[in-house]
Amino acid sequence: MDIVIRPVESGEYEQLGEITARAYLQDGLLDFEESDAYLGELRDVAKRAAAAEVLVAAEHGRVLGGVTFVPDGGPMADIARPGEAEIRMLAVARAARGRGAGEALVRACVDRARAVEGCTGVVLSTQRAMRSAHRVYERLGFVRTPGRDWNPLPDLDDITLLTYELTL
Repeated sequence: MDIVIRPVESGEYEQLGEITARAYLQDGLLDFEESDAYLGELRDVAKRAAAAEVLVAAEHGRVLGGVTFVPDGGPMADIARPGEAEIRMLAVARAARGRGAGEALVRACVDRARAVEGCTGVVLSTQRAMRSAHRVYERLGFVRTPGRDWNPLPDLDDITLLTYELTL
């Protein structure tokens, strides 16, 4: 495997934004498809990189996917409590799936969390349909935390994000 995990470069923001947006769209993860407001957030890698650490999986200089690592709260955290890091917006291009890029990105986040002084765990939110991602999380020791499941759009009853946690 020649996949390298590294910080995103500014010249890759647009490319990673499109990979992330396409992954969510192609997998049917946006309730409002192309008109979903969250699509803009998925594409805005510059905004994420200014508030958190954005990592990419690259092979021979080609970006395969990326993830946002939130080490200690801040504007990019959704569910992290004090002492927890959070993983957000994990996405791998459809053509690059099944080769370990997603797992390598999650492992890199866990490694970074272990290096954060006082960090006791890593948390993340996911959708029910993201079964492949659930398998990766569980293989790496994450456990479901149903008591933390939440709805990012309280006005819509049918959206519930599942949560996972890894105790460090």
